Amino acid sequence: MATLPVSRQTFDEVLVPTYAPAAMVPVRASGLDLWDQEGKHYLDFTSGIAVTALGHANPEVNEALTKQLNTLWHIGNGYTNEPVLRLASALIAATFAERAFFCNSGAEANEAALKLARKYAHGKFGPHKSRIVSCLSSFHGRTLFTVSVGGQPKYTEGFEPLPQDLSHIPYNDIEAARAAITDDVAAVIVEPIQGEGGVIPGNPDYLKALREFCDKTGALLVFDEVQSGMGRTGSLFAYEQMGVVPDVLTSAKALGNGYPIGAMLTTNEIAQYLAVGTHGTTYGGNPLASSVGLKVLELINQPAFLGRVKEASAKVMANLQQLAADYPQVFGQPRGMGLLIGLPMAEGVKGRSKDYTKLCEKLGLMLLIAGPDVVRLAPALVVSDEQIAEADRLMRAAVAEFTAA
Repeated sequence: MATLPVSRQTFDEVLVPTYAPAAMVPVRASGLDLWDQEGKHYLDFTSGIAVTALGHANPEVNEALTKQLNTLWHIGNGYTNEPVLRLASALIAATFAERAFFCNSGAEANEAALKLARKYAHGKFGPHKSRIVSCLSSFHGRTLFTVSVGGQPKYTEGFEPLPQDLSHIPYNDIEAARAAITDDVAAVIVEPIQGEGGVIPGNPDYLKALREFCDKTGALLVFDEVQSGMGRTGSLFAYEQMGVVPDVLTSAKALGNGYPIGAMLTTNEIAQYLAVGTHGTTYGGNPLASSVGLKVLELINQPAFLGRVKEASAKVMANLQQLAADYPQVFGQPRGMGLLIGLPMAEGVKGRSKDYTKLCEKLGLMLLIAGPDVVRLAPALVVSDEQIAEADRLMRAAVAEFTAA
């Protein structure tokens, strides 16, 4: 079976149809270069939805994984292991946190954060304090709990009855937050920059207000940095640029550079409420994932590396601003932080972001969307100036085809 011929059609025959992948099937990649089954080359400005931050097949990450592959794969949560202890210690040293919990994905990290918030609130204040407040158009995962907390009805339709005691408020609206965050709220969960919701940066004043309201009511402030974390915004985590320290932070995606891992970070005081037996995971914090995560953290959390992310961001943003100026009938002004950037479609072509990215893919450039109205760019953080220029050239060529059509 290892040599069985497969194609894009095989997907439609054997997989549950939860996705509608592209027609081409990637088979090999290095850095930001990717090749499909036909040998066609692509410039990858998606990094697997902000995952392969160090590029595909990064040699140092590969070496860390290979070394661990030949040592210890898995031991179960009845035992600890050296790699997970080192990764937890490194994340704690690099952040506000004093405790770490590891799992396999961003959804699981957010699930753990929300369970912790309710356990903490029930234990410290009583069962009346259970409501979770989140933002409209947010995205926190696809488990039933996290997808319900994310304020996008298109992802919850048909899965009712949904978990209860959840409230959704407009993003960046201080007065709506003030009204919603009352004494019965256990936690407020927010993305410092909304990714799936359109690549919309959080207003620092808004995030500071959330911190103030949570402090006043005893609610926990949870930052979902699954997409914005691990250097994506030009700092290890976006909260560092916002002047706001959360009570709980979640990370995943780039933490493993493609190897599945998620993390929840918090303080000693809060962590004690998830005592032995209250939560768990079979694979979370296994030696393989932890070894990869530690190497990724070591490579990204360097001043020179993060400085280069900001430099690359400025170059990409300048190109997109000029693109929008040259084609105002196609694009609005770009927005974002670091190398998580959204390019809105202009009023007359709203709803057609996928049409545009398909043209880019045909020309050899892989891009993302953030809903039907926004093109999303999330290249690997190691993107070069030459690759930035090539992406600009291909995006312009795609605009020519888009407008001609």
